[in-house]
Amino acid sequence: MTDEAASRPIIIKRPIIQAHSAHHGGAWKVAYADFVTAMMAFFLLMWLLGSTTESQRKALADYFSPTLVEKRQESAGSDGLLSGDSIIARDRYANQASQTGSRSITIPKDSTGGKAEDKASDQARFARLQQSLRNRLAKENNLNRFARSVRFTETADGLRIDLVDDANFSMFLVGTIILTPEARQLLPLVAKELAGIPNDIRVRGHTDASPFAAGARNNWTLSSGRADATRQQLMVDGIPSGRFLRIEGVADREPYNPAEPYAPVNRRISITLGWSAGGPRAG
Repeated sequence: MTDEAASRPIIIKRPIIQAHSAHHGGAWKVAYADFVTAMMAFFLLMWLLGSTTESQRKALADYFSPTLVEKRQESAGSDGLLSGDSIIARDRYANQASQTGSRSITIPKDSTGGKAEDKASDQARFARLQQSLRNRLAKENNLNRFARSVRFTETADGLRIDLVDDANFSMFLVGTIILTPEARQLLPLVAKELAGIPNDIRVRGHTDASPFAAGARNNWTLSSGRADATRQQLMVDGIPSGRFLRIEGVADREPYNPAEPYAPVNRRISITLGWSAGGPRAG
């Protein structure tokens, strides 16, 4: 037995270990997660479409519309609940000039911000001017009789100060552009108040409907000349020339009392302080 055992061959098994193929990694997990997310979004959309009313769906569609731009119907998109006609159709949404699109957008500046604040500031100045001028006229014994000839009106152009004629007061000598002594007393007081406000000034002359005799002079030239004479007197009283935006005469076309075209109040000088938003000018 010993010889037999010794004669047996010795077999040594050496297994050959072959390298397995490379591991696939986690790429499939990312793809699967994207698929699951897409499916979840799809079923969520189906649920929303089935469980909401038409007005709620409209609200959802409007929520995803471009901000500050009114949603246009029949624009590029798809048929159905969200409107639109075709994904290749010309869109009707506004785009910035640098963006791809068929139209550009211009977002206006806030119309209730700076301009509204400017107007409120002007109104406060105008109110102080009115009160101050009334107080001055009331205190001056020789001028308080003119108080009823000074009238204030807020217009689209600004604060209009009308210096109107009456039975006891006239701004100019009849048929001329010569200021009366009373007007030369009143205008310096007005100029002193105007000097404290930087807004531009417009002076407009008015006449009544009384016609002139045949000749070169008429109500148009008379009203224009009176407006310019008022401007010159205001400059003498301290208003810089740069403050004046417009000097004009309108004859009898804008009567103060349309029912009585020959009434003295229609003969007047209008001095308008413009709104700051309209372009105030420094002196």
